[in-house]
Amino acid sequence: MLAQLTLIPSLSKTLSATHLLVLLPKSKYLPKDIPQGEILAAVLKRREMKPDELEKTAVSASTDNSSLVVWAMIDFDKDSFAQQVQVRKALQLLLEEQPKQITIVALGDAAQRQSTAELAVYGAWVNGALLPVHKKKDERKPLKKIELVGYSGKFDHLKAQAQGNLLCRELTVLPPNTLTPANYRTRIANLAQQHDWSLEEFDLKKLRKIGAGAFVAVAQGSADEDAAIVHLSYKHPKAKKTIALVGKGICFDTGGHNLKPARYMNNMHEDMNGSAVALGILLAATESKLPVNIDCWLALAQNHISPKAYKQNDIVTALNGTTIEVVHTDAEGRMVLADTLTLASRAKPNLMIDFATLTGSMATALGARYSGVFATSDDLARRAVSVGKQCGERVCIFPQDEDYEAALDSKVADIKQCTLEGEADHILATRFLKRFVEKDIPWLHVDLSASRCEGGLGMVASDVNGFGVAWGLGMLQM
Repeated sequence: MLAQLTLIPSLSKTLSATHLLVLLPKSKYLPKDIPQGEILAAVLKRREMKPDELEKTAVSASTDNSSLVVWAMIDFDKDSFAQQVQVRKALQLLLEEQPKQITIVALGDAAQRQSTAELAVYGAWVNGALLPVHKKKDERKPLKKIELVGYSGKFDHLKAQAQGNLLCRELTVLPPNTLTPANYRTRIANLAQQHDWSLEEFDLKKLRKIGAGAFVAVAQGSADEDAAIVHLSYKHPKAKKTIALVGKGICFDTGGHNLKPARYMNNMHEDMNGSAVALGILLAATESKLPVNIDCWLALAQNHISPKAYKQNDIVTALNGTTIEVVHTDAEGRMVLADTLTLASRAKPNLMIDFATLTGSMATALGARYSGVFATSDDLARRAVSVGKQCGERVCIFPQDEDYEAALDSKVADIKQCTLEGEADHILATRFLKRFVEKDIPWLHVDLSASRCEGGLGMVASDVNGFGVAWGLGMLQM
């Protein structure tokens, strides 16, 4: 549940605020009308700080009536990501007290006030809501109300984006015994009913019948045959294009017979994050009433160990007839995505974007502060990077040249699933997936190395940050 936003026309009401955030543009001088300016001046004097140092370090102080005030400066010469971090850190000084209400004051010229207000309100929404925990006593308190002074525009698009981000994070943090494929499908069905999405499910019986052997190979290891490819559709009467969103939804990944050690199996309930990103984008686009048609394809399964589980040297036949030599059972994500991409691309969308926590090599290449992207054209690559800079969810473009694919040559099948060496696996995984995308479909593959970043990332303070929802919304609007 997101906090209620109230727009306040006058600075006078801020005097009674219990938790006040004052944001102003970077300057060597403090404006005369800054709320609680005398207290701020005293704090700066005590700390021997110059006013423009508020851009580097937000400061806080208690007033005579025990209110908490935070002051911070925003450097509008910096990029969106840096501005988000500035606002997030300032907000956290207030949100640590778990207030029911915060008041935000945006100062500066009209454009600066709009930018600051949008950053702060969005930050309060995504960080003031609570993610699920499972303690006997949960004493946390959500933020219930936001008061804003300094800008009176509309926030509908940001509220929708915050809802999408929160849905993504809520799903991703759920434990694997809660978010099984069966329970996930139930949640998705409820969302579809609430938001008037059409729903189609390809369960294992249907997938076997149509020959989706790559997906079935992974799913057959689970005792519960609850895996499925779920297809959701959002239609808009004024839409001129159709976008396909594809998400990897491995609800838990043991690694299969090539079992992960404990260190790398920890947090593998988050291996469904790609599907949660796709769902978050779909929800935000629906709430925003974006004039675009969306087909959302979610590959929901688990990678378990059992006598029925697929194994090294198996040869399976994918939905498009390609035979695959299994090399490593922990490369299950590209297997379930193979058949899902085939289904999605057969509908001939104007653009297809898939999201997946796919490879460790991408995390090695980028760490957890960027995600990697592969594009089928230079123009699409430039758009992806541009949108990332605008929304603060930064992406880096990687090559996928054809000569890489020689490493996937198989003597016994059409293609190897991966290599045992693991070199450039993020690139090889993309070359593998490309075999299952119908010809001439514009396609972006997003390897979500930034899905979990300890200490937060950009505007989001939690480790699981919903990376990809804001970026994906931006791509829908390009």
